[in-house]
Amino acid sequence: MTYKQLEYENFIHFLPTDLFFQFTNYNEMDSQPEIKLNLTTSEKIFELLSWFILLAMWIITWLNYSTLPETIPIHYNSAGEADGFGSKTNIFTLPIVGSVLCIGLTVLNKYPHVFNYPNKITKENAHQQYRRAIRLIRILKLVILIIFSITIIQTIEITKVNLQSLGVWFIPFTLSLIFLPIIYYFLQAKKR
Repeated sequence: MTYKQLEYENFIHFLPTDLFFQFTNYNEMDSQPEIKLNLTTSEKIFELLSWFILLAMWIITWLNYSTLPETIPIHYNSAGEADGFGSKTNIFTLPIVGSVLCIGLTVLNKYPHVFNYPNKITKENAHQQYRRAIRLIRILKLVILIIFSITIIQTIEITKVNLQSLGVWFIPFTLSLIFLPIIYYFLQAKKR
């Protein structure tokens, strides 16, 4: 038994059994087939849109940085109201995090055989399950970059017109953008 498997076995004893069914067994994960997937047209579009939005986020941030006041909103509560303030250099936080996420998720998508799946991956279903999983990652990457971009644009607008809120629509909108693709994925992934 390898150290990884022994560590896994010790960890499992502390988990409630009803939670365990969603974890992929390390032995199963090690045997998931490695398949090279070529990008479909829609996946290429999602990739290009993600990189375009990331570039636009950086451009918008750089173009507006000099006109920002020294103190800007850096945190918003659940009602979309600014409740934390900081230096205007904090406006670069979202483009930096967005860049790291975009690069990281792009690289991660090259290795779908290391993902955890809600069902067993076999040679017969691997292509379809991997395709769904990498599509979900691409969609979530795009969604996160859209949310970051909207947040930056709204923060810039708030400082220009001296408002204190992103609007009540912001949190429900962002949550639905994130969770709808995830729910759809899990519904599709259960299909064999």
